[in-house]
This record gives sequence, structure tokens and C-alpha cells, in this order.
Amino acid sequence: MLTIIYSDEFLEHDNGPLHPERPERLTAIVEALRTAPWASRLDWQVPTPCATRDVLPLIQEIHSQEYVERVRQIASSGGGALDLDTPVSLRSFDIAILNVSAWLDGVDRVLETDYSAFVLTRPPGHHATKERGMGFCLFSNAAIAAHYALRKPKIQRVAILDWDVHHGNGTEAIVANNPQIAYCSLHQYPCYPGTGGKSNGNILNLPMARGSTLTEYQPAFTEKVVPFLTDFQPDLLIVSAGYDANHDDSLASISLQPSDFGVFTDYCLQVKCPILFGLEGGYDLNSLARSVMATIETVLSNQLPVFIK
Repeated sequence: MLTIIYSDEFLEHDNGPLHPERPERLTAIVEALRTAPWASRLDWQVPTPCATRDVLPLIQEIHSQEYVERVRQIASSGGGALDLDTPVSLRSFDIAILNVSAWLDGVDRVLETDYSAFVLTRPPGHHATKERGMGFCLFSNAAIAAHYALRKPKIQRVAILDWDVHHGNGTEAIVANNPQIAYCSLHQYPCYPGTGGKSNGNILNLPMARGSTLTEYQPAFTEKVVPFLTDFQPDLLIVSAGYDANHDDSLASISLQPSDFGVFTDYCLQVKCPILFGLEGGYDLNSLARSVMATIETVLSNQLPVFIK
């Protein structure tokens, strides 16, 4: 069994016409998952409502109060934009908070059951810094989830693996000085946002050349990613699962195939700790849905309980 945390409310974040980060991203994935041969092995859950869980203080531990208030004000005034790529609609603030709640539910679910979960939400989060939303991202979901997890009993170290085609500059900036969190990113370089060229301490950046395929990614995983994560000995692995490194995705120039993300997932399972997957990018609807299916199918085919050390 694998838990999918999802709500139709995530469709109400409106970036406007022709924006690549659109509600159809989720509906394409949901349709594919509900018709998969192994659909009966998925446990669908809605996120904890924000009225039930006070998420805002957790967000304000990661993002400045001024930035959070700015997002709130733009939404309450009917909408606007944080930058040219990052609109805020009337419901965006509420949806972004529910998004964070879903990632926290994912942490809870994985640690309670020792089985993986997939947080199927939008907007993405790995570009959001402490003071700024950018690159379609409002709040730094993975970083907030990692800090939340460290409050749990027996959780001393959390690793974040980011395989989105774009470097998670926001996640890195937020966790860079925290020895209890390791961050590893494979991303096209140079590419938006232009960061991620160097590694340091608890940060491992693996820049990938445009046109890279599984042939280039596999040695990166075997020689760099898996040893880095294994040596860190995380009690939880959070995967910022972006799928815009697909060949058919127009926002970058990496040439992976949807099935390759099943291979990536196999490498994650070698780390031997609970794993939470959360959606980041991925904008070609067909490739996105097939890639998520490859990720989940790989988890299900290898699924045995992984107990916390």
C-alpha cells in the first residue's frame, strides 16, 4: 500500500491561461493513477484542513513574516504576481498553506507506517527562498517538511533528494547551515535559476549537461548520490520529485524517459530509510503522468516495511 495525499482544492491555484504550471498537471496524474493496474494498492487521503492544524507558524519559521504577509495580501486583494513567472490568485495563499499541510501529513504518514507516501500537490516549492517566491513556487514545502520531521521522536537526520531538472535554490538556501539536513540535487546546468554549481558540506550539487540521458544519470547516482545519502544515514528521505527532466518537457533540455524515474526510485530504496515523495515540476502532461506512475510502481514492487533505526 502507498498513500497518495491529494485534494481537488489544489486545482484552484490559478496561474492564468498558457502558464505551464496548471491544474491539468494534477488531473493527468490522478487519472493515470486511478486507472493503473495496481490502483487498489493506493490509499488516497485528503490533507489535514488548515483549520485543524495551525500550519502558519511552521511556515513562518522558514519564511519571513513579511514575505508570508505579502503573499496573503496579494491573494486577498484578488491576485497579482510575485514575479513574471509566479502569479498569485485569489485562492493561492490558502492553497499554498494546504499544500504545506499535505507535506506534513506525508511526513506523519511515512513515519507512522514505515511505508512510502506521495504528496500530490501544487504549487511546487523548491525555488521559494526565505524572503521570496519565484519559479512558480510560493512556500518551500520540502524544507518545511524536513524541519517538521526533525521534531519527531528518533528523527535526528533528514535528507532531501531533488531530481527536478531545475536546481532547488530555495531549498538549498534554507537548509544549507543545518547539519541535521542534507540536500542533494541533480539538475541541468546552466539553467534556471542559475544556481547549483558548487557543493559544500551538507550540500551535494550534481550539475548535468543539456541532453543528458539515463546513461549520464546512472553513474551520478551510483558514484555520488547513493554514497552521499547513505553516509549521511538519514532517518527520513524526502524526494523533491520533479519530472521536467523528461525529453518531452519544453522547460529544459535533459532527455530522460518516464521509465527512468523508476530507476531513480530504485536508487532511493537503497538508502534504507522511510521515503516521502512530493511533486515539484513536470509540465508535459503525458510524460509527467507516466513518470509519477513509474515512481509509484517501483515503490510498490519493492514494498516491504522499512523500520526507523
